[in-house]
Amino acid sequence: MAKEMNNRQAWFNYHIEDKYVAGIVLMGTEVKSIREGKLSFNDAFCLFDKGELWVRGLYIAEYALGTANNHIAVHDRKLLLGKRELKKLQTALKEKGLTIIPLRVFFNEKSLVKIEIGLAKGKKLHDKRETIKQRDTEKEIKRYLK
Repeated sequence: MAKEMNNRQAWFNYHIEDKYVAGIVLMGTEVKSIREGKLSFNDAFCLFDKGELWVRGLYIAEYALGTANNHIAVHDRKLLLGKRELKKLQTALKEKGLTIIPLRVFFNEKSLVKIEIGLAKGKKLHDKRETIKQRDTEKEIKRYLK
């Protein structure tokens, strides 16, 4: 059973400035599919619509044992945050030109599905090169220490 799924590309493509943990509105078959680890963050992002925060592009595969009541793999899903957090995110988006991206999906201690979202700023090409250099040097150091 998969406990946590991470969006590794988010850390490579963005500078994460702030993180929030939000609830997510799901159907029963979506939860079962997440428990099996059938989730993909490709092209997933968050947006505001009428004061509510939604995640778009999050792929949750259809549940294999689902019946006619199975869910649609890619559709907008509502995120659950407090009013203060939503206001803070909206002002950051407007003023600083940032974006909100999903970082990871996990189960909390009550077995509820939670999503960690990050307030992020896109990296430039030279920043990505720097990230690759750091990763390579860390691998080399670990190799020599073994």
